[in-house]
Parts: sequence; structure tokens; C-alpha cells
Amino acid sequence: MPPARRAEPLQRLLFGGIYGTILASALAAALDNDHGSPNPAYDALWILLTSLASAAAHGYAHAIAHRTADGVPVTTSTVRSVLTEWPLIAAVLPTVAALLGAHEGWWGEDGAIAVALLINTVALFGWGFWAARVAGRSWGKASRTGGMDMLIGLFIVTANILIH
Repeated sequence: MPPARRAEPLQRLLFGGIYGTILASALAAALDNDHGSPNPAYDALWILLTSLASAAAHGYAHAIAHRTADGVPVTTSTVRSVLTEWPLIAAVLPTVAALLGAHEGWWGEDGAIAVALLINTVALFGWGFWAARVAGRSWGKASRTGGMDMLIGLFIVTANILIH
């Protein structure tokens, strides 16, 4: 198997993890209950369905972009490509879980969003650190890369504070 094919599952895992974490953070930060009472179960479902749509769109676009290169029937390659986007969906599950905890009364929706943003910011550090280590970077460079990825999470947290 060529090196590019061996690296592809890891690349998709890292891409999906980072993209899903940023997506979940941005969606959680965008939640606004100014026009009614909080409904964390609905918000959790909305985030989950949005991640499913994003994963399907990315997988579909990836399949179409590689349509001529693989020689595999379009339907088969499209389904396979969409299914390989599972890391994106898995990355939103901590946010969904925090919101479902709010639905169960463990904390308020604002608390769930704060918890989700904290978890996701730490996860972004981890994703960046791991990606850099996989790429052969030193521990120091991997920590700096993780820190830069974490800045995306901190940007979303700051934007959430300023918006609300």
C-alpha cells in the first residue's frame, strides 16, 4: 500500500477531530435563548444533526473530488467517503453530552456551554499536539502547535463572552 493511502485514515481522524471540535464549539457559542426558554435537548440535537450534515457534505465533496482517480463506482466511493467522516461526529459528542446533562438538570444550559467550550479548548490543544507528534515534531514544537490550536478555542470562548 502506498504511503499516502496508509496516512489517509490518520489524516481523516485528525481532520475530523479538529474540524468537529471547532464546529461544536462555534455552534455551542452561537446558542442564544433570548427569544424563549433554554431547551438544551433541542440544542444538543441541533448540534448533532449539524455535525451529521457537515460530515456528509465533506464526505460527498471528497468522493466527488476523487471520482475520476479511483475508478470505483461513485455510489460506493461516496458512501465509503461519508462513513469515514465519523471522527467529525465523534468530536461533537462531548458538547452534545454537556447539553444533555443540562437537559437532565445537572446544570443550566449556560453552564453546559461553558463546560463544552472548556473541554473543546483542551481537546484542540490535544489534537494539535498529537498531529504535530505524528508529523515527527519535537515535544516542544508539538506543544507550541497544540497551543496555537488551543487559541482557536480561546477565540471562540472570547467571542462567546463578547456576544452574550
